[in-house]
Amino acid sequence: MELMEEGQGSSEMESITEIETTSESLDSSAIFHVIKNVVGFVLYMHQQIPSILQDLCLEFEALQTEYKELHPKNFRLQETGLTQNEIKGSTRRKHISRMREVKHGIRRFDKLMKTVSSLETMLQLIFSEICNIQQVVLILGGSPLRPQHVYELYFSHGKFVPRCSGDFAKSKSAEVLSRKAIRDLVSKGAGSGSYPGPTKLFLLVKAPSSLNMPLHFLPKRDFRYSKKIVPYKIRFKCKTQDREMVAPDHASQICSSTSLTHSISDELIWYQCRHVIKGIAFKTPVEE
Repeated sequence: MELMEEGQGSSEMESITEIETTSESLDSSAIFHVIKNVVGFVLYMHQQIPSILQDLCLEFEALQTEYKELHPKNFRLQETGLTQNEIKGSTRRKHISRMREVKHGIRRFDKLMKTVSSLETMLQLIFSEICNIQQVVLILGGSPLRPQHVYELYFSHGKFVPRCSGDFAKSKSAEVLSRKAIRDLVSKGAGSGSYPGPTKLFLLVKAPSSLNMPLHFLPKRDFRYSKKIVPYKIRFKCKTQDREMVAPDHASQICSSTSLTHSISDELIWYQCRHVIKGIAFKTPVEE
């Protein structure tokens, strides 16, 4: 079942991009990193964050490290040729001023980075429970029902679905799939709209109705977004599936995870992630 309103034409369904991997299956780690990278792309291209997510994470970690070093308990004055009075009058003022700047930077990004971290942890948890997630939707806007932009990601797992090992280290395959997805979105003009100001990014996942993760997901059984929105669609599939394509909402693959064996036949419904990423305000260059 597609996440769309009645009346949307079949031509829109044909606009879906298919990205292949040479692997016989898509494992949870690869899907996790694809989703994570597309989330970062959406936030940056729609000007919800001032730099790419990877750089922002490094900057935030650097600020936290510097703040610890600047803290009075850890700060030690270096040997200088200044007198004691000069040290108190100049170096300490600079030290206090820099400490305020660093603290302000941490406060600015703190909520954003905590939400991003929670979202990543949630994705890892759900992949540990359900190994054949087949559809994820990212919605940018004030609410999921009235989005500004929609990104639909489909995952066709192949002949079998390997059990999640709990290791979410980024693989070469995940990097390749992510690059292809982002290149496709750029070629379609994703993120080229006008700057809308800070807004929210919602994540929804289609999963068996037996899913029980109330701290992270809210059931949205009959979820539909506005039919006025034309979504960006990408399907990730294995190359061996060319002759055996299945609908993205049918859980027909075999999964070795014992936690899912009894729920493959469950009805698939939408769940909205409770961790909503809110963009931050920042100055953008003024075009001359």
